[in-house]
Amino acid sequence: MSSPNAVPETPRVISPTPSISDRSESQDGYAVPLTRSAARRQRHPDSPDEGSSSARTRASRSPTTRTARNRRSNPKIPASPPRSVNGTASSGHLSPLSIPDALPDLSRSPSPIGLIPLHARYRSFIHRHEIPRKLLHVSIGFLTLSLYTKGVQTLQITPVLFTALVPIAATDLIRHRFEKFNKFYIRCMGALMRETEVTGYNGVIWYLLGAYVALRFFPKDVGVMSVLLLSWCDTAASTFGRLYGRYTPRLRPGKSLAGTVAAWLVGVVTAAAFWGWFVPVVGPFPNDPEDAFMFTGRLNLLPNCVRGLLGWAPSDSAVVTGPVALGVMSFVSGVVAAGSEFIDMWGWDDNLTIPVLSGIGLWGFLKVFG
Repeated sequence: MSSPNAVPETPRVISPTPSISDRSESQDGYAVPLTRSAARRQRHPDSPDEGSSSARTRASRSPTTRTARNRRSNPKIPASPPRSVNGTASSGHLSPLSIPDALPDLSRSPSPIGLIPLHARYRSFIHRHEIPRKLLHVSIGFLTLSLYTKGVQTLQITPVLFTALVPIAATDLIRHRFEKFNKFYIRCMGALMRETEVTGYNGVIWYLLGAYVALRFFPKDVGVMSVLLLSWCDTAASTFGRLYGRYTPRLRPGKSLAGTVAAWLVGVVTAAAFWGWFVPVVGPFPNDPEDAFMFTGRLNLLPNCVRGLLGWAPSDSAVVTGPVALGVMSFVSGVVAAGSEFIDMWGWDDNLTIPVLSGIGLWGFLKVFG
């Protein structure tokens, strides 16, 4: 039995929580409170959310973002695995074929790294400076001069070059058809290869083919000089282009003024040493073919064909000899070397174009002025 003076219990009132998206008033006339951002979203449903900026701020403070930022500033933190290219899962290597849009602007040397293990291990020695490849490149010139001093004629060398060309080219064709053999080939010859040659043809093929054409179809001195320009001028252009090309104007993709000047200078010195010292010291050989030497120390200032058109009789006053003729011939040889190294013939390998263009240039000049 309750006491008449007992305090009545306070009734419990439960008020429903209004929805944020419901702008209608409740039964008791109470309007739902809205924040300014919520009201703006209701007025403009398609407008971007202001909260995205705060979300971006929170994302920038997240550990993942900080790790990515620290990875860019700290090379000791390993990079994330490469993403797929053109829908194909990446194998972890950077292949030249995966960046087709950038290939026209890439220099042939150095090429993207990642396909040849030796390049990643000895990056500065093999990939960046290509020391083993350049040593082989330069040694061919000295081997040519050594055979010259022994009286070996150019037509005796060409069968040897062709004999070496056939198995090397056949090996390249086979390795592109069998992946396991290609990996074994790369493991053995990687120090002498560029990474662009993993999916392309070996530069040795073009070197042998270029030397074969120069020695087979040009006179003895022009053919030998073409091989020397390939061996030494191309190496000089590549070396000095990499070292100082960034400080000089770029003449075209992959070719700088520093490399072109280096090729010209080495061409001048090579021609002066070959025709001015080496050939006179070694002397002729009994088995030298007829017209083996196009440059005999004399140059016509005015070609015979032009004098014939003008009706002028041959005169010794229009002929230069001695050091002047050698200087002119050396200068022209440098121009021919730099030009053949600079010209890009439909993307052909310069190991083929340099000796062929050099032979054509020297032969044409001596045919007119010799």
